Amino acid sequence: TGISSLLANGVYTSAFPLHDVSIYIYDNTPLPLLYEEWASYSVFYKYQPIALIRKYYGEKVGLYFAWLGVYTQMLIPAAIVGVIVFLYGCATVDDNIPSMEICDPRNNITMCPLCDRVCGYWKLATACGTARASHLFDNPATVFFSVFMSLWAVLFMEHWKRRQVRLNYMWGMTDIGEEEEVRCHRCSKPCLKLCSGEKIKLTCTDRLPAYLTTVVTMAFLIAVTFAIVFGVILYRISIKTALHLSDYPAARYNVRAVVKTTAAIINLIVIIILDEIYGAIARWLTRLEVPKTDKSFEERLIFKTFILKFVNAFTPIVYLAFFRGRLVGRPGNYLYVVGSYRMEECAHGGCLMELCIQLCITMLGKQLIQNNLFEVGIPKLKKLLRRRKTESATKQAEELNKTLQRHEKDHILGPFVGLGPEYMEMIIQFGMVTLFVASFPLAPLFALLNNIIEIRLDAKKFVMELRRPIAVRAKDIGIWYKLLRGLSKVAVIVNAFVISFTSDFIPRLVYQYMYSNDGTMHGFINHSLAYFNVSDFQPDKEPNQSHYHGYKVEICRYKDYREPPWSSTPYELSKEFWAVLAARLAFVIVFQNVVMLMSDFVDWLIPGIPKDISLQLHKERVLMVELFMKEEKGKRLALQENRHKDSSSPFLTNQSPSQPRSRPSHGNWF
Repeated sequence: TGISSLLANGVYTSAFPLHDVSIYIYDNTPLPLLYEEWASYSVFYKYQPIALIRKYYGEKVGLYFAWLGVYTQMLIPAAIVGVIVFLYGCATVDDNIPSMEICDPRNNITMCPLCDRVCGYWKLATACGTARASHLFDNPATVFFSVFMSLWAVLFMEHWKRRQVRLNYMWGMTDIGEEEEVRCHRCSKPCLKLCSGEKIKLTCTDRLPAYLTTVVTMAFLIAVTFAIVFGVILYRISIKTALHLSDYPAARYNVRAVVKTTAAIINLIVIIILDEIYGAIARWLTRLEVPKTDKSFEERLIFKTFILKFVNAFTPIVYLAFFRGRLVGRPGNYLYVVGSYRMEECAHGGCLMELCIQLCITMLGKQLIQNNLFEVGIPKLKKLLRRRKTESATKQAEELNKTLQRHEKDHILGPFVGLGPEYMEMIIQFGMVTLFVASFPLAPLFALLNNIIEIRLDAKKFVMELRRPIAVRAKDIGIWYKLLRGLSKVAVIVNAFVISFTSDFIPRLVYQYMYSNDGTMHGFINHSLAYFNVSDFQPDKEPNQSHYHGYKVEICRYKDYREPPWSSTPYELSKEFWAVLAARLAFVIVFQNVVMLMSDFVDWLIPGIPKDISLQLHKERVLMVELFMKEEKGKRLALQENRHKDSSSPFLTNQSPSQPRSRPSHGNWF
């Protein structure tokens, strides 16, 4: 009822509270105190004025910026440790024995072709640059960093929980219950009738078509995401073959770099476009479900948007981490898709380097493009269009600005659409920082630099670009806390699998302690390469050139643990393969359980309520009980006094004053 119903039915175009007249100046510096202390880039090193933000915008907006400040603050130690891990990789790259063996041309190892027919044989020494770069992100320090980031996520959640309790106490939100739920006014027509006061009872049968539509549509959109990722895979395979056929030597020499970079950029562009499309579709599906309240509408919208955007952002990354290079086959028996497209292999240094490139481009690209284009450029363009629409053709802007009413000036500003997009951007970033941090230790540093700008960018948007939102009371950040908690749990499992199956950490460990003659890594490269007899190539798949630098190639090598062609079971998986697989699975189990136990211990060790707040709340409860007891005692004394007066009054009894009153037989005066 009221303004919400009128807005939903189109009677009014918009309704919003005006900015404070006493502190708001149009076409100058708006909200001077908030601008100087919060929205200016020159104060990026200062704490946010959370109390002032809450006082002006309400508790819900205040909690968002308080959470963003805590998250950014917690990124500082993570960024420092990540830089140390990266520097450790840089310092030890020249001492890494596997990289030295790959770069040593004296080994003279001839590798099998990377594609059919057009690709020729190549020397392992040409992969020297990739191997050295992979060591920067694939070294023993990354295991420590994965454990550290898992514990960091738990500490962050506990720190925010304590900060939230403190803010609730300071803002007087400790004892409030659930706010009265507001009827939904953003849904479809049946809900508008319900909101406008008509008594319509919606049953599960009425909503069943909408629920089925939601399930089918989301399944279809997820399938579309998988299909696009598969299309990028085919692009990589085809462009690699095309570059090998190129007449330009530079193109043939930089095949891997060109394919990796262009594919990552294509993935980034697709992710950004689909994010906007999926957000609109999620809102439409939520309206179809006809939620009864605004809270239900918001939670359903957040859940759908998170699922779609999470799958959209992380599907290419998951493919690179866990599937690329696993479904290849072997020379002479490769796996093909869509006819003659051979599944792509990882570089000899592993897929961790390509995973790092994909994460870096996706993370930086989303932050730069979404921050600069979507959050700054598009709102300014919309504001300019609204201003031009409002201005008269016969008057100048300066003259019209003096005649506009305050509500007209505020209407030029952008509408406040909620905090969902802001939270969603940070949740996806949190996933990139925690889920695959084993492959990209610099992710916390990039996230920290982005968030320092993001806080002031959002502040400037709230102060200068948006209408004042309706203040909403809130005790917590709602469903977002559950999503963060779930991501921090999943991050432990994902990092365990990244270290075990994506990096070469476990194969190196197994070789050093089981197969090395002197307990060092010398000979690891030769141990990890299998043999293939080129005469076993299929006739239509063998390379066009059977010679390499003047000599005929008879045996080539490929990365796998298989029996040699001269054994009794040629090309079958060797015992080394099963030993490495067992070690990988054992590491996943041990890593997961150890980190989970450490996380639970940290969670148990740190109380959810700060000690001073707990003592203060206890004192307040004691005072409340004492006050209640005093009031009850006073009421009893007053009741007894009134009863005594009533019993002694001659006007309230039929008996004479000299005769005693008879008591009731049951003896109960009350």
